[in-house]
Amino acid sequence: MMAIKTVALIGLGAMGAFFAPKLKELLGDDHFYVIADGERKNRLENKGVTLNGVNYRFHIEPPGTNLPVDLVIVAVKDMQLEQAIADIHSFVGPHTQIMCVMNGVDSEERLAKVYGSEHVLYSYMRMSIVMADGVANFNPEGGMVHFGEANNAQLSARVSAIKELFEQAGIRYQIEEDMIKGIWFKFMCNVSENLTCALLGIPFGAFRLSDHANAIRLGAMNEVMKIANAKGIDLSQSDIERQETTVRRIPFANKPSTLQDLERSMLTEIDMFAGKVVALGEQLNIDTPISWMFYHAIKVLEEKNQQLFLAPEQ
Repeated sequence: MMAIKTVALIGLGAMGAFFAPKLKELLGDDHFYVIADGERKNRLENKGVTLNGVNYRFHIEPPGTNLPVDLVIVAVKDMQLEQAIADIHSFVGPHTQIMCVMNGVDSEERLAKVYGSEHVLYSYMRMSIVMADGVANFNPEGGMVHFGEANNAQLSARVSAIKELFEQAGIRYQIEEDMIKGIWFKFMCNVSENLTCALLGIPFGAFRLSDHANAIRLGAMNEVMKIANAKGIDLSQSDIERQETTVRRIPFANKPSTLQDLERSMLTEIDMFAGKVVALGEQLNIDTPISWMFYHAIKVLEEKNQQLFLAPEQ
């Protein structure tokens, strides 16, 4: 694997904002592209995005541009993934590597079905960013991208190449020996913390104060742990316990993505979170009552945002 010299990013939202400024600075507009078309392309070209008080205009290329790159970073939401998989096609060449940093546990599998596992690496983010109307303020040193092969006891050539890129760009990263477990640990935290906050309308700081909020969160973590164990993934009670310090370190007023989506009357990633837990629970004969409630209750909140429950005119 040669050095990574060209990168394309699809999804310039909260997660994409973690990468874009530093990759632009390192590679320049001739070697770093943001993939977008239509109204989004026009908005990014005309208004850019403002990150930590700096307005950035990136080199935008529409889907279909014949421009194979060394690395494609996919940073979209779950409901946008199928379109993104299609949109990156002309940017994927014989040696292109793809990292999908979105939440969930099956995005790599979905990408590999189209492009082959030899083009897809495992990855996920640990970062708390609030982005609204193209503006975000965050600590770029407070987050991290985790990536690698399924097992990284020895680094492969493609992992080493991306590691070198991130070091040159000043992008914080971690290469875990067991990336599958890492992805499931993040998923467990997301389902439990994200959805508890979303359903109750509370910030992360509530977990410092409310035994009741923590009872719901821990119950959901146990549901995900049981499913992971049934699939041969070694999540344990010690993993749940090590998250306790982390969840209490998140800035008090920060809100997770699902709550942000609900507050903006947007559709959420509930299918990828609780919907996936419920479906796997049914397949594996594991009860998931908390995730079942998350799923149906947040679907109702989406319906409420769509004004489905307005009283008919008399």
